[in-house]
Amino acid sequence: MKKERYAVGVDLGGTFVKYALVSDSGEILFTGKLPVGMNATREDTLRTIQKSIQHVVDESIEKGVKLQGIGIGSPGIVYNGVVLGGADNLDRWENIDLAGIYSKEFDLPVFADNDANVMGMGEATFGAAKGCSDVVFITVGTGIGGAIIINGQLYGGYKNRGTELGHVTIKYDGIDCNCGGRGCLEAYASTGALIQQYAKKTNKDIADLDGHYIIRKFKENEPEAVDCMKNHTRYLGQGIAGFINIFAPQKVVVGGGISEAGQFYIDMIKETAFRYAMPDCSVNTDVVAATLGNNAGCLGAAMLVFRG
Repeated sequence: MKKERYAVGVDLGGTFVKYALVSDSGEILFTGKLPVGMNATREDTLRTIQKSIQHVVDESIEKGVKLQGIGIGSPGIVYNGVVLGGADNLDRWENIDLAGIYSKEFDLPVFADNDANVMGMGEATFGAAKGCSDVVFITVGTGIGGAIIINGQLYGGYKNRGTELGHVTIKYDGIDCNCGGRGCLEAYASTGALIQQYAKKTNKDIADLDGHYIIRKFKENEPEAVDCMKNHTRYLGQGIAGFINIFAPQKVVVGGGISEAGQFYIDMIKETAFRYAMPDCSVNTDVVAATLGNNAGCLGAAMLVFRG
């Protein structure tokens, strides 16, 4: 009988550090989260991660479980356990050796990767794409992030600086994007972009809106909400069509809070994606909603440990 292995999974976000004690079968034995303050300094965030790991280590001792290591998902470009940069929502979150800091602190192997990458790994291992070797994961929120899994392995490009799926250009002369480019998929198809478009059409205050509100208005057949949702899913579907043509994945997994709106949302995206994808590339592909929700990051981070 195979003996289960256990690891710490940490998912660093702009608002919370989520943490879990995870088995290699995907069971979560313990989980929790600690807030990252709006004005948290780099040092504050590092301390919050340390406390999160400590909570799991203490719980593992209480349960009599031996830990194999620590996995961390972090915003930004992460290479060989070091955050190089690219996490604009965290204070001075660059040139940080996460693996070095916490392996010394806890005397355990530490693995780190980009947060969207580990979420994608979680969905591919335990969630909507379980059993698949080739997966495109896209998370739709304030921005758009993503992950590519090829032959069961995360693919990040040279020195893990690639797979910025939200920043493929879909309009060469389009609107400015936060990345410094123009016409990016994120600028047109993120939930943030959906809210901006809806606010403009209805003259409502952006601060009073979120994706759930627009979904509700869409279901009530409000014309402005219907129009905005059609535009949103068409842009997203066109971007996904491009990913299908390049990678021919078995599954395209759509995550983020808005993906939980219902199957109608996925169906709207699929309709456009398969209209524009090449039939020979998409013949083995399905587009599905993520299933792990807020647990995807911790599960995927733990998988970094189990896969070594």
